[in-house]
Amino acid sequence: YQLSKRQAGTHPTLSRSNVSVTTKKLYNQKGTGGARHGSRNAPILVGGGTAHGPHPHSHAHALPKKVRALAMKHALSSKVKDESLIVIDVLEGDKTKDVSAQLKKLGISNALVVGGEKLDEKFAKAARNIPNIDVLPLAGLNVYDVLRRKTLVLTREAVEGVNARFAVTEKA
Repeated sequence: YQLSKRQAGTHPTLSRSNVSVTTKKLYNQKGTGGARHGSRNAPILVGGGTAHGPHPHSHAHALPKKVRALAMKHALSSKVKDESLIVIDVLEGDKTKDVSAQLKKLGISNALVVGGEKLDEKFAKAARNIPNIDVLPLAGLNVYDVLRRKTLVLTREAVEGVNARFAVTEKA
């Protein structure tokens, strides 16, 4: 759903009405011994338009909110089941070297780090240069990124936010 939604869909081809060639009849209908042809923009001729080629369109499709919420629940529960969910108090570090050392100390090499409502800007800048480490705010938490990385690192604020997000849907 997420991958098809972000697909551009900008892949046009020129049909016979878009190709700029003459519309004059190529040669006489009869007497040449060749096949009958009309104008030079027919798809069968070199330089003509493309028949049934791709045209720009959106690849996005709708997915019910309940299904999206269920997918997120399954993704989070799979991380808990695999014991690849880590909860930390605060994200800190303003240099890539410090953040890298902190993650190495935790034994993390491939992770999605989810902060609270607002990310610490210095931490986010320091972590974005580390390969296989993604940093997102709570609002950016999504199924694709959770499943893409081996470890999920949440702050306390993020855990409370996730609980609040699903507590509302449970009441409804």
